[in-house]
Amino acid sequence: MGRQPIPVHQIAIHAGVSDATVDRVLHDRGGVRDTTRARVRRTISELQQQQAAYELGGRTFTVDLVMHAPQRFSSAVWAAFETAIPTLHPAAFRIRPHIHERVDTAGLISTLDKIATRGTHAIILKAPELPEVIDAVNQLADRAVPVITIVTDLPTSNRVAYVGIDNRAAGATAAYLISQWLPTGPDPANVLVTMSSQDFRGEEERQIGFRRTARAIAPDWRTYHLTETEGLDATITEQLDTIARTQTIHAVYSIGGGNRATLRTLELHGQRPGVYIAHDLDADNRHLLGAGDLSAVLHHDLTTDARRACHLIMQTHNAIPGRPTSQAAPTQVITPYNTPTLPG
Repeated sequence: MGRQPIPVHQIAIHAGVSDATVDRVLHDRGGVRDTTRARVRRTISELQQQQAAYELGGRTFTVDLVMHAPQRFSSAVWAAFETAIPTLHPAAFRIRPHIHERVDTAGLISTLDKIATRGTHAIILKAPELPEVIDAVNQLADRAVPVITIVTDLPTSNRVAYVGIDNRAAGATAAYLISQWLPTGPDPANVLVTMSSQDFRGEEERQIGFRRTARAIAPDWRTYHLTETEGLDATITEQLDTIARTQTIHAVYSIGGGNRATLRTLELHGQRPGVYIAHDLDADNRHLLGAGDLSAVLHHDLTTDARRACHLIMQTHNAIPGRPTSQAAPTQVITPYNTPTLPG
């Protein structure tokens, strides 16, 4: 639904200026004081917001949330949307979840195709950066199905925008925190880095940020990697057991989750890392942080992400002003002493 331009006379009345002054501001001509120009532009913005709210009344957006992620994280994302949606009134959002802990590429693409065939206002997608997935997103764009990526991006696809943390900065932050908090010793430290999959760009960006910063500030670290774990406890336990039998792990940077399994496996080998940095305040990590098992959690507000994703969808459909653009969230360092309370 396209928005009608606000009449010049209406703007002039609300701003307390003449029609001619509004016309000069709209066409960026001179002869208007800066304070008056700012008042006119502020008035236009307020009237546009009022118009958008009126047009949104009674409008429902049906959106499909497609995620390849462990249940503990997808539950946190789902809770974020449940919290965000009531704040979007008068617009209404109906979110249809398609959550997969394990799914092959063909199954994921089949899910996307079925959604497009059935119809949707948009797809919010967390998926690996694979050529087949990128092609599928491009085909969705050709079918006028907008895709918003969340948590991990697909920047070479025709997705509309990305919502989530600045992953490279988060990885750099993890390296810095470990370097500051790890007790010094005579030998180089052994640092464990765990990932669910290198095919997720977000995780790869975190790893890049971590490696670059570690090389600059702690070049003697010996780094051990667990990859392709899918963030699942059984896979992490199997891979880590081999390393923990022969190496003492002094610090952990958990990019892809599965922290209970990581801690449990290290404990079975008599190990407790001096520093443990994790991502996301899901239920597991809240408990582990409070218990002192995690040193810090690198966090960004998922409810803000959910709200922003919905705003992007409304912009895509011309329901509210603005052009949809990506905007990465800053990294928050959460300790047991500044943990945000859960909504509700």
